[in-house]
Amino acid sequence: MKRIVHSIKLSMICGAICLSLVACSKPKEGKVIITDQEFFIRHDVQSHANNWVIDAKGKVKNIGEVDVKNVVVSGYCLSCGEAIVSNTWFISNVDKMPHQKATIAYLPAGAEAEFNFSEVAFMMANVPPQTMPEKMECRILSFETVQN
Repeated sequence: MKRIVHSIKLSMICGAICLSLVACSKPKEGKVIITDQEFFIRHDVQSHANNWVIDAKGKVKNIGEVDVKNVVVSGYCLSCGEAIVSNTWFISNVDKMPHQKATIAYLPAGAEAEFNFSEVAFMMANVPPQTMPEKMECRILSFETVQN
């Protein structure tokens, strides 16, 4: 009888340890990286005849263990000023508008998807700009891990 009680106690202790390990284990997370980015100049004649903008396109990849959703990507010009000066690249110091970011609705683990968005930087000039800003990058602003 002592052996049965001892076995039951031991089984209960082992069960409690197993449950605590499962409960404390970290859930799997998604991880998204930018694998390719390209910036290009576009003449924005719809806004004004002297407007030039830099648009972006690229690819993101889910290198995590689980699927992700609502991946938001945008671009930044780190070497642009905030003042509007002719023939100089500048940025807008406000929150990104919908056309200035891309959202990838769903990205399975291991998958890659393309993105594109407009207006990373701006320039007012009478002639086409000859150079791009020195420091520009695309960043992943946010994403959600899909819980299985």
